[in-house]
Amino acid sequence: MNFSEALKSGKFLITAELSPPKGVEVEPIIQAASVFKSKVDAVNVTDNQRARLHLSSLAFCRLLHEQGFEPILQMTCRDRNALALQSDILGAYALGLRNILALSGDYPKGGSVRPVYDLDSVQLISTIKKMENEGIDLFGEKLAGKMNFFVGGAINPGAEPVEQQILKTEKKIEAGVDFFQTQVIYGIELFKRFFTKLNNRKAKVIAGIFPLKSYNMAVFLNEKVPGVFVPEEILKRMKESRTPETEGIKISIEIINELKPVCSGIHIMTLNNDVDIIAEILNKI
Repeated sequence: MNFSEALKSGKFLITAELSPPKGVEVEPIIQAASVFKSKVDAVNVTDNQRARLHLSSLAFCRLLHEQGFEPILQMTCRDRNALALQSDILGAYALGLRNILALSGDYPKGGSVRPVYDLDSVQLISTIKKMENEGIDLFGEKLAGKMNFFVGGAINPGAEPVEQQILKTEKKIEAGVDFFQTQVIYGIELFKRFFTKLNNRKAKVIAGIFPLKSYNMAVFLNEKVPGVFVPEEILKRMKESRTPETEGIKISIEIINELKPVCSGIHIMTLNNDVDIIAEILNKI
């Protein structure tokens, strides 16, 4: 089963995330990721995350595809105008890629990069669906050949005000999104609160997991990353642990077990492609 078939079947899915290198040395990352290749349903490839230069997500997805991974191409609106986005959508399909996660993209800090944002994430989802369902581009011109993408969107259940996030999520559902992946989750009550308020309860949602490696990391996420809430109990455990990385993995597994009854799967993210942590979590669940 491919990723879309597995999600539609009701299977509890596991996805992981990789960042392309800042350069062209791709083999070390691909080789390292082989430790979890058989254990995940798909692998997200980030698109110039944090608005910093990396190898093209499109190119890295194709390289992973050639090695037997099923990639999810992250595509941000930050760096491309409407023409370039559509061109990359066509290119992705021609290269055999079938999954796209449509994102607005982190806003650049500093003056070295100028953001584009010709489209937002809702409009990008709508554009992909228009191209595949109607066979025309944003300018109304006919496209040659048929496409069939599985399109994802992002949700931040902890964002405030929650009503604004609910509205954007419902717009993505109306635009035709096939699945969601969430921001990092540490408090399952926030997750439940969000989906209690959401009108469309049938949305396929894959919950974001980010294993903590230190108390300082936990504090940083809690204080600096919008929509991420680390409960006091977890902060205390990380502060008091003599082996914080091991404790972070243990906490992640506990969160995964709590989330299983209320979502369609989990998405494991790490800092700097820490594939060993991903593999350890997958071995233990």
